[in-house]
Amino acid sequence: MGMKVFGPPKSTNVARVLVCLEEVGAEYEIVPMNMAAGEHKTPAHIVRHPFGKIPALEDGDFAIFESRAISRYILHKYKSKLLLEDDIKKAALMDAWLDVEYGLFGPLAFVIIRNLIVNPMRGEAIDQQAVDASVEKLKEVLEVYETRLSQYKYLAGDFISFADLSLFASTYYLISQTHGPLYDLFPHVKAWWEAIMARPSIKKVVEIMSA
Repeated sequence: MGMKVFGPPKSTNVARVLVCLEEVGAEYEIVPMNMAAGEHKTPAHIVRHPFGKIPALEDGDFAIFESRAISRYILHKYKSKLLLEDDIKKAALMDAWLDVEYGLFGPLAFVIIRNLIVNPMRGEAIDQQAVDASVEKLKEVLEVYETRLSQYKYLAGDFISFADLSLFASTYYLISQTHGPLYDLFPHVKAWWEAIMARPSIKKVVEIMSA
């Protein structure tokens, strides 16, 4: 029986999980949720995710929540090399760059994507001041990425890892729908992105997100 992923595929957090599933070739089913109708707050979903958020994953009688924890579970289960478990130093570097994504890049990308993509869809106001401030801070993060990627092909080294894939969905929205020209300022980041986008798993998830 395949895994079930609960949440709309257009969500960056859901997409993070889908990429990992595609990377390992797992069978899975997407269970979309109507967030506007509050389906993520129902008692049935609270059992899967105690905070009533998305995504959540069911694997038989086992349930796990939070996209990075779900992704790690999938990669562990299928013994994926994307976790770099054969080298403690490489794995530590991967974790460091994952922390950067979670603590620095991710929150800035969230403000931009929420205001420029999600809010217009919901008929909500755009806080342009917040967007502009986040873009300026994002440039600082991208400058660090640029320095790193001028030395290595991927964030943890010359090998792809979960740290790279975890950036995919937010970067996709930033480049394709909001601030693509910003990335032209960072040629090594742009080359990294092109390598990411060439992966079959990423192409498949882009199709799912765009459906």
